[in-house]
Amino acid sequence: MKILLVNPPFQYTLSSCQPKILEEGIEYLPPLGLMYIAGYLRKHTNHQIKILDCQVEEISYPKLEEKIKEFSPDVVGVTAMTFTLIDATKVAETAKKVSPKIKTIFGGPHVNIYPEETMQIGVVDFVVLGEGEEPVKELLEKIEDTKKLYEIKGILFRDGNKVINTGHRALIQNLDIMPFPARDMTPYTKYSSVLANSPPVTPMFPSRGCPYKCLFCDRPHLGKNFRAHSAKYVVEEMKECKKMGINEIMIYDDTFTVDRKRVADICNMILKDGFKMAWDVRARVNTVDEELLILMRKAGCQRIHYGVEAGTEKILKVLRKGITLDMAEKAFKISKKVGIQTLGYFMIGSPEETLEDIKATAKFIKKISPDYIHLSVTTPFPATDLYLKAIKEGVIKTDVWREFAKKPRQDFTAPNWDKELSREELFKLLKKIYKGFYFRPSYLIRRIIQLKSPKEFKNKFFAALRLLKV
Repeated sequence: MKILLVNPPFQYTLSSCQPKILEEGIEYLPPLGLMYIAGYLRKHTNHQIKILDCQVEEISYPKLEEKIKEFSPDVVGVTAMTFTLIDATKVAETAKKVSPKIKTIFGGPHVNIYPEETMQIGVVDFVVLGEGEEPVKELLEKIEDTKKLYEIKGILFRDGNKVINTGHRALIQNLDIMPFPARDMTPYTKYSSVLANSPPVTPMFPSRGCPYKCLFCDRPHLGKNFRAHSAKYVVEEMKECKKMGINEIMIYDDTFTVDRKRVADICNMILKDGFKMAWDVRARVNTVDEELLILMRKAGCQRIHYGVEAGTEKILKVLRKGITLDMAEKAFKISKKVGIQTLGYFMIGSPEETLEDIKATAKFIKKISPDYIHLSVTTPFPATDLYLKAIKEGVIKTDVWREFAKKPRQDFTAPNWDKELSREELFKLLKKIYKGFYFRPSYLIRRIIQLKSPKEFKNKFFAALRLLKV
């Protein structure tokens, strides 16, 4: 059987969901979810598998149609996020246009929130819930026998006019049984990031699940229980990347530093084995200390992304961050002290947040002085407590995300929490804070001094041009 896994061209993503202004258009990271599926299928089946990354290969939909004809797949799989749902649907439509016999499978965060609604999209044949590796393998084994599909936990399918949901299966507890993602099936030398010093780069997910309960966040397909690869597995995967010629790893765990001992074990193993690899992580400001950061820096950690979100204690409590401004200030200070660059994530337009609160956030950003910031207008995404709160309080009048899931349309505008400040005011403030941070003379001089290569200068220069257009 021929399996084609497609990362869409992303021509119809919802711009109102605020793609990363700093990185959009100059950050090309591989479709890690599809790579995990491909790696698992390669190990456990004899199917012919191909990953097509339309984004990095600059493949338009007409070109995608040609690629599908050329490969002639039996199955086309797509990862669907809510803000990329139109593109995911367009991929399935393109596959069905080539041949109605092609089976289409949707997985990812969106389908876990709206499984039945996804099945209402006429070009979707199957939905895979939760972690996709095991159910996709079983689905491919039984895809032609409707009766046997009932035996598979974690899928939706049609039996005549009925949509059958077999429910969620248990999450994988021992992640070390999973093969490495199939990076070699992608054009991995083309992946880069504006933050990276020496591409190619690759993302990595050494753990799944986040134990924290922030108001604005939800990962329905990965669960809330923290599950992690062993230190040995993580280091072996890093070595594999190094052998492939990958120079930097962007660890995309929600919080890499949840288990302090495991982080120390990873770092000590890297140091013991003596191989050098640049990597960065996402962390919470209350899960690091100077001793751990020194060890991480010695082991190759160059950058830490901290989710701070707000510059007032009031809004941190509203967002259920479980941190304080003092914790944030200390984390940024010691990170800088040990030589690790920082990126700070911030949001404006949260519940109860006034103009004065936003001004305080802008002031706090400059006080802790990250190397980079990512700023967004708070968006009540589906299935989050923030979204439920917005509906309950009448800030959002109808279940707009469910309506969009049923009938995706290009003119859809993602909702904001606009009770205190209007959408227009918030986006105007966002632009002002971005430019006020990045175009300070002191910041520009510091960044120029730290540049390490002409290629890095080019990346940063074009990032700056994008910010000027915001």
